[in-house]
Amino acid sequence: MTWTTRLRSNLASLSAISAGQGATVVFIHGVGMRAEAWGAQLDALSPLYHVVAVDMPGHGESALPTGDLSLSDYTDAIAAGIDGPVMLVGHSMGAMIALDMAIRYPEKVRGVAALNGIFRRRPDASEAVQTRAGSLNGTSMADPSGTLERWFGNDASPERDACHAWLRDVNPAAYKSAYTIFAHQDGPDADDLTDLTCPALFMTGANEPNSTPAMSQAMAALAPQGRAHIVEGAAHMMPMTHAADVNTALLDLAKELWP
Repeated sequence: MTWTTRLRSNLASLSAISAGQGATVVFIHGVGMRAEAWGAQLDALSPLYHVVAVDMPGHGESALPTGDLSLSDYTDAIAAGIDGPVMLVGHSMGAMIALDMAIRYPEKVRGVAALNGIFRRRPDASEAVQTRAGSLNGTSMADPSGTLERWFGNDASPERDACHAWLRDVNPAAYKSAYTIFAHQDGPDADDLTDLTCPALFMTGANEPNSTPAMSQAMAALAPQGRAHIVEGAAHMMPMTHAADVNTALLDLAKELWP
């Protein structure tokens, strides 16, 4: 598909893409991305559901609030635009936000899908991501080549080109804010996962070195209605590169929530 800019509406103080009718599925992207990163999922689910892909604070067309932000600030900004129980889908940092919302706003969440989510990083992985966060100056964006290589390897693709453009254009201060939070989080608390009452899908790529299959499997084992789904051949940008597999899993979850 082509990863082109789509029309926006408002979700409380944030900007969002909205399409379709029926039960609502809300999508939350990762650091440096924007709502269009969910293009393949919006196209697949909008014929059956009301889909909303939000721009995180400071990303896409959403403004960056002033002051220091925490993970809960990102969650609260999105939760403010959600009235009734929805299916939440988050990718990477968006998975952190989706799980945080499911834990803190259970009345707003009917089910949650955490894609490429992290849980209990290894010490060396924590050090590496925190070092990257510490190198950000908040005024200019560094060359995204290293990030793209971690996500896509050396293969050229339309998905890689789209991510390159989004990383090049993102507000540097917003990127630093979000990435710093992402780097210093270690995923949901284990006790919170054991108290998570809604159906929860933990999905990642078999070739993902950071949000690993073991992490998704560990979270799924803790959540009472958790299940893990590992996509063969996929890595970090699984929703874009392996859209058919992701869409099938998300449609299965949605049909379970709304038979």
